[in-house]
Amino acid sequence: MKSPAYETNTRYSYRDYLSWDPDERCELIDGLPYNMTPAPSSKHQEILGNIFVLFYQYLSGKRCKVYLAPFEVRLSEKEEDEHTFNVVQPDLSIICDPRKIDERGCKGSPDLIVEVLSPGIAAKRDKTDKFELYQKYKIKEYWIVDPFNENVEVFLLENNRFANRQVYVKGDVFTVSIFSDLLIDLNRIFKDESFE
Repeated sequence: MKSPAYETNTRYSYRDYLSWDPDERCELIDGLPYNMTPAPSSKHQEILGNIFVLFYQYLSGKRCKVYLAPFEVRLSEKEEDEHTFNVVQPDLSIICDPRKIDERGCKGSPDLIVEVLSPGIAAKRDKTDKFELYQKYKIKEYWIVDPFNENVEVFLLENNRFANRQVYVKGDVFTVSIFSDLLIDLNRIFKDESFE
C-alpha cells in the first residue's frame, strides 16, 4: 500500500505506517501523514555530515549514541503500535538511554534532535509542528539548522517548555547543554568546501 496523501483527514497509527511502502518515506504527526521532501541538497548533507562527525567523535566510547536519518523515532504515551501516532525521522538524533533503542529505531524521546532546514513546507513543519511535538515529548535540546543563513537556533527544555532559545551564527562557539564539555564551533559546521 502506498503512503496516503498528507491532505487526508484520516488519523493513522504506527501499525498503519508499518504496512505502507517503505520506499515512500513519510512521517506521522498526531496521526496525520506527511510525505518527506525530495532528497536533501548537497549543502544540507554536508552540514549534517559535519554535525554528525563532531558528535560521533565526541561520543566514541560513551553511553550516548548518535543516529542519522532515515532513523525512526516513535513518540507516544502508550507502548502499542496502534496507539502510537507520532513517527518522525529527525536529521540527527542522540539517545542516551539504550533501553529506547530497538530494531526499528527509537521508542521514546531522544535527548537531542537536530533538523537541518530544507526549502518550502518542510522548513515550516520543523519550526511549528515538530517544534510542538518535540516540546510535548520533552526533548532536552532541539537544534534548527539554517544552511542558507548559516545559523543554528538552539532550544533548551525548561519546565517542560522550550523556554530558552539561543541563536548562533557562523563564527560562534557554544556548549551543548547535555554535554557540558563539548564545544561546537560553527566554523566547522558551516565550513566552505569545494572540489579542487
